[in-house]
Amino acid sequence: MSRRGAILELAVLGLLHDQPLHGYELRKRLAGVLGAFRAVSFGSLYPCLKGLVERGWISESEADSSARQTGLAGKRSRITYELTAEGKEQFQTLMAQTGPASWEDETFDVHFAFFGRASSDVRLRILEGRRSRLEERLDIAREHSRERRERTDSYTAELHRHGLESTEREVRWLSELIETERSAYGSNPTHPHHPHDPATTVGDDKE
Repeated sequence: MSRRGAILELAVLGLLHDQPLHGYELRKRLAGVLGAFRAVSFGSLYPCLKGLVERGWISESEADSSARQTGLAGKRSRITYELTAEGKEQFQTLMAQTGPASWEDETFDVHFAFFGRASSDVRLRILEGRRSRLEERLDIAREHSRERRERTDSYTAELHRHGLESTEREVRWLSELIETERSAYGSNPTHPHHPHDPATTVGDDKE
């Protein structure tokens, strides 16, 4: 499976963990998890849902006849998807992973969106891994910036500066989250965040 497919599966399982959803609502909520620049088409979503159903991680059910009588939507709009017990176990397994795949650019935001369902130890490992990766990236970018300083025009230099500042902001943000995590939950590594904690809200910006 491609990395994008794995990310989509994690996001779908996470969203269905709270409540059953039909395809249209699920696609809309995925935008809050994956971001506007990674919009999911129905051509990608429905094969993903089919695969999850086949593996027994989600179930599907058809809406009542009153919904069908409206004639406003096709069959797909009437299918509701719900997480199964096996699906919940799979979601927890995926959320417990703390390796590089959980803090790379393509995957970190999705893991972070569901931090409320991860243990404090897992959250810390992912946050620290993400920060270390960005600090490595900063060191390389600064070195390259010094080497290119005399060979680049003002616009290229400005673009590099913007990239450095954006990464530095994320490192500071991560450091604040790590400190908060250690202070609030260091003595209880299995304590989940409160569902209204800003650090666990789906779609939060890292500004």
